Amino acid sequence: MNACLQPESLISALGTVSRRELQAFDAAGIRTVQQLLRRIPRRYEDRRSSTELHLVENGDTVCARVHVLSCAWRFSYKRYFEATVGTQGDPHGTRLYLRWFNMPYVAKLLATGMNLSIYGKIRVYGGKLTIANPDFEIMDDEDAGRRLVEAAMGGLGFAATIPSANTAPIHTDRIVPIYKSVAGISARSYRALVWNALQQLSPNLPTPGYDVAPAYPFWQAVRDIHFPESEEQHRRARLRFALSECFEQQFRVAWRRHRLQERKGQVTASCPAYMEELIQSLPFQLTQAQMRCIQEIQADMASRKQMNRLLQGDVGSGKTLVALCAMLLAVGSGKVAAMLAPTQILAEQHYRNFCRLLQHTDVQVSLRTSEHKDDTGVLLEQGEYDSTPRIIVGTHALLFKKNRPVNLGLAVIDEQHKFGVEQRERFIASGDNPDVLVMTATPIPRTLTLTLYGDLEVSVIDELPANRGEIVTALRNPANMKRIISFMAEQMDAGRQVYVVSPLVEESDTRKQSSAMGELAHWQEIFPQRRIGLLHGRMSADEKEAVMQHFSAGETELLVATTVVEVGVDVPNASIMIINDADSFGLSQLHQLRGRIGRGQHKSYCILLSSAKAGEPGREKLEIMCRTLNGFEIAEEDFRLRGPGDVLGTAQSGMGSIEFPEWLADTRLLHRASREAAAILQKDPGLQLPEHLYLKNLVAIDSEAVTTC
Repeated sequence: MNACLQPESLISALGTVSRRELQAFDAAGIRTVQQLLRRIPRRYEDRRSSTELHLVENGDTVCARVHVLSCAWRFSYKRYFEATVGTQGDPHGTRLYLRWFNMPYVAKLLATGMNLSIYGKIRVYGGKLTIANPDFEIMDDEDAGRRLVEAAMGGLGFAATIPSANTAPIHTDRIVPIYKSVAGISARSYRALVWNALQQLSPNLPTPGYDVAPAYPFWQAVRDIHFPESEEQHRRARLRFALSECFEQQFRVAWRRHRLQERKGQVTASCPAYMEELIQSLPFQLTQAQMRCIQEIQADMASRKQMNRLLQGDVGSGKTLVALCAMLLAVGSGKVAAMLAPTQILAEQHYRNFCRLLQHTDVQVSLRTSEHKDDTGVLLEQGEYDSTPRIIVGTHALLFKKNRPVNLGLAVIDEQHKFGVEQRERFIASGDNPDVLVMTATPIPRTLTLTLYGDLEVSVIDELPANRGEIVTALRNPANMKRIISFMAEQMDAGRQVYVVSPLVEESDTRKQSSAMGELAHWQEIFPQRRIGLLHGRMSADEKEAVMQHFSAGETELLVATTVVEVGVDVPNASIMIINDADSFGLSQLHQLRGRIGRGQHKSYCILLSSAKAGEPGREKLEIMCRTLNGFEIAEEDFRLRGPGDVLGTAQSGMGSIEFPEWLADTRLLHRASREAAAILQKDPGLQLPEHLYLKNLVAIDSEAVTTC
């Protein structure tokens, strides 16, 4: 064996890989030892316990040390190799029959008299306790194995296939790693190859990257995570890698914050006249939470550094009005303010609301989407800047170079989790270090706020406006539809409006869930005299706008829709939302959908339709929805149910693949990593020291990715 293997060595250097296996690894993109070892086990099987054979039953999983009593080729419906085994000294004389199908090499390895460690599931065939294709290892030493095989095979020279003595078993009698499959490679072969690679690695290899935990050597942790000797060793190894992964993410966050402190942003809060005029013209008072957030934003924008702030607020808390105040601060200082919205419907709604609220001012509001280019004109990058006070609202169209506004003083990103990190950075890059305000109506658990937005200041609107109607949430079985239909009719007779939301646009052969198209026909049959509309994402922008205008004006009584209504749709007269197959939606999405009602003074009702029974997947989250209206509580429950990796979303966060999500929920690891990152930047702000070269390259790659997008 090669005792000086390097991580960058090719897999072929292991010397135990066939040409066919090399081709299979190459097709899977696994060419080096390092790439092999980076694929950590997806789960483990504890094969340490020894089973007493006389106690086993059909369906049991067996792990045992046994003695080969006889072995031979057999034939029933197909040819197979069979070994009859038992436990030496067993007073019950229990026999197991091990059968290997399509594995002729096993006949070259096994012989009567051998001692094996086996693992597999018992099936009873013809009254015999049988295991098909069990995992096994020969527990005799090399010389004993050779003598037994040579005797059994008539001295035909098969001894070369006998493995060396298994002082440390690989496939049985231990905690066994189970890897994600690679086409063309058996699980046993893959596991053995990883074991061989670990045995041949050079001693005292340097840690790749920055070593944040030198007390626990990196390559020792690699060995421990692939072949742990105990649950504690496995847990410790995972935490070691979780800390490294957490540190790299927190260092990126610390670097962005460090760079922001060096960059002088635009001074855009010197003239609050427009903002004060708006606040005075409102027919209601802003909440204390809204005023607090406005003051925090104003202080940031008046400072000599670039604002980078997250505005969190529950559904209906008035975030958009706070954002408009911030935009007016920028406009008052002679800058352009632009808002990026995730959908056509939401952008058009913001545009109409801003026009209405600012109709008595000389502030010009422009709209830029892929299908609607407002005649008042969006400032193009190639065009000349004029001094007209201007607010621009747009969708992804604002990300294209020809649509980027000039003289941008404030960049606002609504529903920021709907955009990828590169899209956000591209929008911000439209201006010369503009102040940045990102908004979300999806409350974020505290640990994820630290993770994702450690480089942002955070403002929270934790208070809802007064005079909002109560929302009642109820979980109902579709079998109860008769009473629900009667209640809907009562509400529509009283002048209220109804949403009916389905997960699909059209019926599907693969997903047995309700569709908007099917629901439309259903409700038209039930309420033939009612005005019923349809809204889904496949409609054109003009069609969607026309449908929403009819619904907003009260001309449509019942709107059948998909989750296109999830974000930003504001119809105060809508008092009922029925969500079909509610268990198929996530908690945060259900909360967003429910936020479309209760926006006026009327009592509102959210009806969750589901056939899920108590204890079934999906039922618990629906019970949580019925229990609370608090979005922050719902976010924490979502975090608990789904785990940090799923709640996070890597495309929007820009964090890439997360292999060790433990750190996302562990504030101790987060704080330790943050302290380490801060200490490095305090000691070496420019990352000039040789030991920080890896970190310098890390943040340079991030910066390059942003500038090239």
